[in-house]
Amino acid sequence: MTSPIETLVQQLDGKADESSDARAELIWIGADAIPAIINGLPSLGGFGQLTAIEVFEEVGDPRCGPALIDLLNSDNPTVREWAAMALASLEIDGAVEPLRRVHRACLERATPPDWTEPSGIRWALTELGARTPVVPPLTARLRTTAADNAPGWPSTHFTEIINDLADHAQVILYSQFWRVDADGTYGISGPALDWELDWTASWEHLVEESRTWSLLEASEAPAGDDIFVAPTWIDRTDLHPER
Repeated sequence: MTSPIETLVQQLDGKADESSDARAELIWIGADAIPAIINGLPSLGGFGQLTAIEVFEEVGDPRCGPALIDLLNSDNPTVREWAAMALASLEIDGAVEPLRRVHRACLERATPPDWTEPSGIRWALTELGARTPVVPPLTARLRTTAADNAPGWPSTHFTEIINDLADHAQVILYSQFWRVDADGTYGISGPALDWELDWTASWEHLVEESRTWSLLEASEAPAGDDIFVAPTWIDRTDLHPER
């Protein structure tokens, strides 16, 4: 006989309203629901598994760690990405090596580094202390001038940051812009530059290509005392990690 919790787990794969209600109910039940969710994961589709990951994060029960590690082997890149980020958010012991393996798999599939899956995996490795981003001295110093709640650097320093990162052999992938005021922090649109890097090129070429595009972006980007920019960049070691 199917238990009420098992029924809720299967409803995670249902239509939006049904799935949302089941998610909320499972979060309310809390730790008592975790074993049933773990057991039900293999029978869920991608949508249900993503919703289950949200429940794991909200409940914060470390027993979901092995199940999240198993989800790193999913055929669904979004499931892999969300599982990676949940492992870091929950600080699951033993997650680093599986994350390194799934990162290497991304590289072997030639997944562009600016896609969300590799970005999420790099974030997870960084949060778990297994990856240290290169932050040049000038970039680090300019960051400290930002407001405590600002997600990035003052936009007035964007050009300096671009050149500092490129001068230290970092490849900028993209940048996000934010407005910070008394009412809160809001994402705002930046220049609509549709640029892609040629990942078959040499690292030196990638550095200069990303510098050129980013400087063009800076010339058209929103600016002001209340505007902040958050560039995302990678080091050569992110494409050629030690095995």
